[in-house]
Amino acid sequence: MTNNAKFSQKLAFAFLKLSTAFVTLIVIAIMLQIFVNGYSVINIEFLTEMPRRRMTEGGIYPAILGTIYLIVGSMGVALPLGVLSAIYLNEYAQPGKTKWLIEMAINNLAGTPSVVFGLFGLAMFVKYMGFGASLLASALTLALMALPIIIRSSQEALITVPEEYRYASLALGVTKWQTIRQVVLPAAIPGMITGAILGVGRVAGETAPILLTGAAYFLPRLPGSIYSQFMALPYHLYVIATAGTNISQTRPIQYGTALVLLAIVLSVNMIAVSIRRHYIKKLRN
Repeated sequence: MTNNAKFSQKLAFAFLKLSTAFVTLIVIAIMLQIFVNGYSVINIEFLTEMPRRRMTEGGIYPAILGTIYLIVGSMGVALPLGVLSAIYLNEYAQPGKTKWLIEMAINNLAGTPSVVFGLFGLAMFVKYMGFGASLLASALTLALMALPIIIRSSQEALITVPEEYRYASLALGVTKWQTIRQVVLPAAIPGMITGAILGVGRVAGETAPILLTGAAYFLPRLPGSIYSQFMALPYHLYVIATAGTNISQTRPIQYGTALVLLAIVLSVNMIAVSIRRHYIKKLRN
């Protein structure tokens, strides 16, 4: 390797390290700001009580539970559909115009603004299907938002599985579906879980779709069913940060709500990362 090549390599590595450090510092700064400004309001009452006085007092328990319901409901729909779609596109669909159109549609959906999903959810689930402004309509709308991310990440995970695994299994007389289920999917699960993490990150913080399909401004009670309205942390945070009369007075509540939302997302992500590590260790052994 020449001196110029060595210098270029060192320069590239230095630039990559600098970029990584810069992004890490930004994330740490944001999280520190939220923690420093919000930890003072975090207590048992804040986490377990109903909101009072138009959300300027009391707790955020209905919003916490509503957010968890949304995450579980949307991912419960998006994950199976996304994984099955990825299996079809990667393992069964033949190259051609139809497959190209499907993949183009998925790419376009991935870049569609969230408010457009909200308008679609309002027209389809709230009005046409008659679900009304409800938890079900919001969860289905968020599932559609997460679907392109999960499909793409699942496809990439399936692509990374060596073709030799498939050929060896088929050579033993195993059917294609058994090969996919018993050989390909276990090897691709870590990558699919990464897609699920990205999907959770997206659906947990969206405001526009749930605003149009079911989230309530002030609802000091828990949803009675999937057809009930609900409170959610992103919309709760948006309202108290923009529509209140004493925004400066409620600022600690704003940061406290953001801190709880971050904690929920990080907790779900940590569970997913633990599952991914389990499967990685299983594959290595």
